[in-house]
Amino acid sequence: MHSNSTPHDAADLIELYYQKGFTDGFPVVPPSRDSVSAMLSAASLEQDQVIGEIATRNVVISADKVALNAVMAGCMPEYMPVVVSAVRGICHPDFNYHGMATSTGGAALAILVNGAIAERIGINSGENLFGPGFRANMTIGRALRLLMMNSLNTRPGGLDRSTIGTPAKISFCFAENEQSSPWEPFHVERGFGPDDSTTTVFACQDIIQVYNQLARTPEPFLEGMADAMANLGSMNITSQQNLIVVLSGEHRRLVAEAGWSKQQVKRYLFEHARRSIAELKKVKRLPGEPEPGDETTYRHVVSQPEDIVVVSGGGAVGTFSACLLSWGGSRSATSMVTTRI
Repeated sequence: MHSNSTPHDAADLIELYYQKGFTDGFPVVPPSRDSVSAMLSAASLEQDQVIGEIATRNVVISADKVALNAVMAGCMPEYMPVVVSAVRGICHPDFNYHGMATSTGGAALAILVNGAIAERIGINSGENLFGPGFRANMTIGRALRLLMMNSLNTRPGGLDRSTIGTPAKISFCFAENEQSSPWEPFHVERGFGPDDSTTTVFACQDIIQVYNQLARTPEPFLEGMADAMANLGSMNITSQQNLIVVLSGEHRRLVAEAGWSKQQVKRYLFEHARRSIAELKKVKRLPGEPEPGDETTYRHVVSQPEDIVVVSGGGAVGTFSACLLSWGGSRSATSMVTTRI
């Protein structure tokens, strides 16, 4: 894949990579020996150094494979340590790469970045959090997807068996807005130090925006969030191993000004993100017909409040927040993994 080319040659190489199936549908940056070496140097890696292994695929991921795909994705060398950290995350056995990557459910690989590196290299944590316009967000996420396709053979129509998929499968990387958060950052909550930087990989099934402009106390807003978390059409209505709630500026201030702790938010969402057995049976998410007592017997979206991840992110203005629903119906299916950068 290495080349040292003129601009004219680069255009030919881009077309060649399309023909070879090396792209995600967008043009890639043709890698050269110098650009790959710069990626490796930025992460202090040798080209044959092992980054991780996907045992279920019998695949070892070496540093040069990561560097090649990072170049093709359009990453700058300073992004490489973040990419490497995320690769180590998806190689962790708890993440269960094979399941999330090949399921008909079509989960996206979400990468949450915490710590000082996010601001230093320009990973967006604010306005347009999940949208375009930020090179670091788009290319770091894309580097992982290209690696999944080119080194792990996770391609549409092949090992990637998504029924409908999602645009988030192209790239999904964002940072927590730690400066505006009233609470400790997520990576500190996970046991890392405040001065650490981390990536957290998460098998994301859906992104649901939650709107509430009129709420003046946390409860009405959180009721709406809980309802979105427990929507009857979600893949895993009662068995998610984790779920991410992203609170944007106005909703974040609403909760903080009421004096609520992050744990209070989690407990409230846990109690209200539920459906009765009767509701689940009526829409055939559980077998059988409703029976006496089913109307007052509930199933929760997650097994405990701690399974709900609450982070700050998004713009300071606008009454929109979001919940990120997970793929996989049990802890044996997949768990989010946090790795130090």
